[in-house]
Amino acid sequence: MAGRTPRPKTTKLSDDNLAAPQSTSAGDAPADTYDAKERVSSGRPDKAAAAAAGHQTVNSVSVVGTVPDRTPTGTRTETYTAVRPDGTEVTVTHNYDTGETAVAAGSGD
Repeated sequence: MAGRTPRPKTTKLSDDNLAAPQSTSAGDAPADTYDAKERVSSGRPDKAAAAAAGHQTVNSVSVVGTVPDRTPTGTRTETYTAVRPDGTEVTVTHNYDTGETAVAAGSGD
């Protein structure tokens, strides 16, 4: 449908989904998760407990942890000495996280 704004995906896996169906947001599949930090793994579903609770289906995926934060810290740098075409020595510092490069006059030894 043109012009219609889709709803944000909000489904997250529950902690107890080996004995019950997975609750989901409208339009999501039972195994969907939209939490980028959620680490999940398949497991052995407890079908007997699910049936005893009156559930006809059970999800066999559970949360096993979180994905480590790999956000750049801005502190990974490399510093080295280089020589310009005119022969002057300069110190170059390059930050791998931000992409910034700075050139400073050499030590003047």
